[in-house]
Amino acid sequence: MAPMTPTELDRILAAHAGREGALLPILHDVQAAFGHVGEETVRAIAAALNLSRAEVHGVVSFYHDFHETPAPRPVIKLCRAESCQARGGEALAATLAGETRVTIEPVYCLGLCSVGPNAMVGDGLHARLNAARLSALVENVALENVAGESRA
Repeated sequence: MAPMTPTELDRILAAHAGREGALLPILHDVQAAFGHVGEETVRAIAAALNLSRAEVHGVVSFYHDFHETPAPRPVIKLCRAESCQARGGEALAATLAGETRVTIEPVYCLGLCSVGPNAMVGDGLHARLNAARLSALVENVALENVAGESRA
């Protein structure tokens, strides 16, 4: 994720200028670009959309996809909905107890119910997970994070 710059934020805001209901698309773009929606960004979005900071903050704090601070570790979103539970998702989640290299976030339906259990990393979906596949996914995500930190 790129560091937040006023220019990048301005580009995101300009892309949604005049759009009805622009708040959620802007927040999604900001989260994707910067990895979080910080207080300074909330102020800028509120000013651009003629909303109060409280209105923007309320949306950021309501939806689980938006974070006010950057995640300290890479995030794997693991589906915990009924269909994935029926396919062994709970037992799969239990295999990750104590995992410290990544953050495991529960989500409730990724829309791949027929091929569960599922996970999501960034925009990438991972279906038909079992213990070995999930372990390999965690390993790959953790290694990519270490490689990214060494390049920075």
